[in-house]
Amino acid sequence: MDDTKGLSYFFLGLGIGVAVGVIFAPQSGSETRGQIRDKARDGGDYLRKRSEDVKEGATELVDRGKDLVSKQKEQFSSALDAGRQAYREAISSVRPAVREAAAEVNDAIQGI
Repeated sequence: MDDTKGLSYFFLGLGIGVAVGVIFAPQSGSETRGQIRDKARDGGDYLRKRSEDVKEGATELVDRGKDLVSKQKEQFSSALDAGRQAYREAISSVRPAVREAAAEVNDAIQGI
């Protein structure tokens, strides 16, 4: 089928659809426009409410995320402090042994 013929059938179908719609319309044009206007207003109200709900949910998620990050930061800081303390204690306990070993080596060298 050639493009011109297909386009002609399209416009013929469109015209017939419009004619049937006008003939069998359940309401007058002004009533239909009023109904469309009301539905559009209802849709706008629904979208406003949904956007507020989404905004509140997003704010709640952000707050929960901040709390979680804060807790993780505190735990990491505590673990870091504990690691530092363990390192200091290990070094403190090893230093006397190193001094003693160094003294023994020094004594051994002196004895040679």
